[in-house]
Amino acid sequence: MLKGNILIGQSGGPTSVINSSLAGVIEEAKARKHDGGIYGMHYGIEGFMQEWIYDLGRQPDHIIKGLRRTPSSALGSSRHKVRDQDMPRILEVLKKYDIRYFFLIGGNDTMDTIHRVEAYCRNEGYEMVGVGIPKTVDNDLFGTDHTPGFASAARSNILNVLQSGVLARDMQRVDKFIIYQTIGRDAGWLAAATAMARRNKDDAPHLIYTPEFHFDRKKFLTEVDDCIKEYGWVSIVCGEGIKYADGTPVSASLTRDKFNNIEFGAMGGTSVAINLHRMITEEFGFRGEFQITESLIMSDFVRASEVDLEEAFLCGSEAVKLALSGETGVMVTINRVSDDPYRIEFGKAPLHEVAVAAKPMPPEYFNKEGNYVSDAFIRYMKPLAGELPEFVRLEKLFTKK
Repeated sequence: MLKGNILIGQSGGPTSVINSSLAGVIEEAKARKHDGGIYGMHYGIEGFMQEWIYDLGRQPDHIIKGLRRTPSSALGSSRHKVRDQDMPRILEVLKKYDIRYFFLIGGNDTMDTIHRVEAYCRNEGYEMVGVGIPKTVDNDLFGTDHTPGFASAARSNILNVLQSGVLARDMQRVDKFIIYQTIGRDAGWLAAATAMARRNKDDAPHLIYTPEFHFDRKKFLTEVDDCIKEYGWVSIVCGEGIKYADGTPVSASLTRDKFNNIEFGAMGGTSVAINLHRMITEEFGFRGEFQITESLIMSDFVRASEVDLEEAFLCGSEAVKLALSGETGVMVTINRVSDDPYRIEFGKAPLHEVAVAAKPMPPEYFNKEGNYVSDAFIRYMKPLAGELPEFVRLEKLFTKK
């Protein structure tokens, strides 16, 4: 076992449960009586290069315990894209603080960062263990059944669509449609999850559009028209990253972030929901509403999934177990054993297999039209979403004189 200090960082977007993973690392390290320091990067790798470093080992116990039920990113996050010229400085600070165990909590780009740093240190002869802890509301990391952060964000979106759907149904004499946009650049997991809100055929959502399928304007308008004729209104959920067949974003955004990813929603100054709204009003003349979700939904703790909170903590704990056993260059994974009863096991995946590329939803999770989910996806999603409220509606018992 290596002698030295532990370093933990958080990267990318906030979630309801990323701090639970942080607590898992700290508590597991203390439980195993790790004899080195436990440090945290303030503002990720960007802050680390400035030597902005928390001494987490000196934090009061009630603070560490409280992290398990605190949203956002307690260490402070960053979206700094690590460059080759950053590596010597990163190694210099790692050596200065005798970091031998390096943990990053994050998504695709974060796994790429830890993979590159761990490989650079190895090539430079500096002995250090690097382990990734999964976190992304997008649920698009390869090698794992799902990612901490996804279930809570999904639950928040489900409840939004459930409640806005009731409102839209009751207001259909005023507004004929409602569009709800979720985040998800390359994969439609969050948009698809909102199908859990639908219990009856006419409940929201009626149509779901994700990046896994090319968007067709004519087909879309036909499907909208069909729903309005059948139900009197239509509820549409769309992922922010849907594109036309030629690759053009439906959002029409050309703004890109530091990782060369297209910015969607408020970040890109435009959105899919706005453009879909425009298509419907121009084609049919209907009045309608659109709703766009951003970071608040990503870290909505009030509606957090209890399964998500527990699994996030255990992922942090599992990362320490892997690292102290000598495993390096891997990410903790969640492997589903069964849906009902819901049971998981933890595993590991090489960082080079999970870094950068996004995992799309498999074809069997969609209907043949590509505008809704299948029963297989509902089975996948059910244990993650948790119990949902049931609303009643008046029976159509009218009186007449």
